[in-house]
Amino acid sequence: MTGALLYQWSTAAQLVSVLMIALFYATLARSLRRAEVMWWARGWWYNFAALALAFTYWFFTPPPLGAIAIRALYVGGKIAYVLLLIEGAWALREPGGTWLSRRTLGSLIGASVVVSALFFSSINLIGIAVHGTMGALFLWCGAVLFRERAKLTAWLGIAFLARGSFALVEAIAYGANTFPSGTFSPELTSRIALFLGAHSSIDLAAEWLLALGGTVALARRAQQELQSANDGLLCVQGELRRLVDVDPLTELANRRALPEAFRDVFLTGAVLVFCDIDDFKQVNDTYGHSTGDVCLQRFAGALRTTFRPSDVIIRYAGDEFLVVCKGMDLATANARVETLRSRLAEGGRNEIPLDFSAGVVELRPKQDADEALREADAAMYAAKTARV
Repeated sequence: MTGALLYQWSTAAQLVSVLMIALFYATLARSLRRAEVMWWARGWWYNFAALALAFTYWFFTPPPLGAIAIRALYVGGKIAYVLLLIEGAWALREPGGTWLSRRTLGSLIGASVVVSALFFSSINLIGIAVHGTMGALFLWCGAVLFRERAKLTAWLGIAFLARGSFALVEAIAYGANTFPSGTFSPELTSRIALFLGAHSSIDLAAEWLLALGGTVALARRAQQELQSANDGLLCVQGELRRLVDVDPLTELANRRALPEAFRDVFLTGAVLVFCDIDDFKQVNDTYGHSTGDVCLQRFAGALRTTFRPSDVIIRYAGDEFLVVCKGMDLATANARVETLRSRLAEGGRNEIPLDFSAGVVELRPKQDADEALREADAAMYAAKTARV
């Protein structure tokens, strides 16, 4: 009598606890439309339904057919609970994947109801079957999750292992309870009866561990996805910055690179080389803009070949180019300008010889960069006028 009363109240406590977990996951599923959350929400509702049937069975005295129906539906609810929680774990482990098809899940749950109605005529047999199946499946799933050693699934794996281990202990206790009276000592028999009466209360703690394990796994999945999304945004941001800062035709930096280039040489100084292609408008008018674009690309390539990799080469505007040469003297810069002129004047097969005017000035340490840029521009125009 004491064991039955203890079982009634421990089942009632577990029923309230599982209702809270089911409501939590149902609420979460409404705001977080993820497959694993949907599976878990359904699983916890099946567990609640099974416990509600057990509560009804213990607090009321159903007729024989009603008792058979309650026992069968209880088994079906518990099996559904186990299968759906594992299905949710699988969806978390392999996004977009499934463990069992919906048809298979339905068939297994239906088969458990039928088998229970036909063969499980006692509470002990139901306990052995339900907790034995639960223990085996939870232990297997927990081992799979924990073996991967992934932060995402480790705690969930531990929760499954703990719940499965306890379920097996319950199955063993139900099995021991089937032995004839006198098989075990009175003290051991009393302890088994006490354990079976109170195990629903211990189930309560194990199920909260499962619920918390799922919540931790979801939080880590969300953290992973946020990190992945942030990395993607940073990548896109970098590409957009590259598109904004780089001239698409010549693949040189554009004028947006000037402030950084001037900050880099503020304390050391540099040489500025300001170039403008001579008669470029005539090239466009005579040969077309596509040929003009090819000439700009060719000029940019010659600048790269002539100057150092550390020099900042900028397409300033149209056919104007600027080179910021850190640590270079005026004589070296003028020599490189003449080398550039020789390369472009030679031309090649189907290439138009190009000439240009250049202004080469010194940017002194801590000098105003805009002032030096105006000097280079003026020197370039003076050179162009002298060449006419």
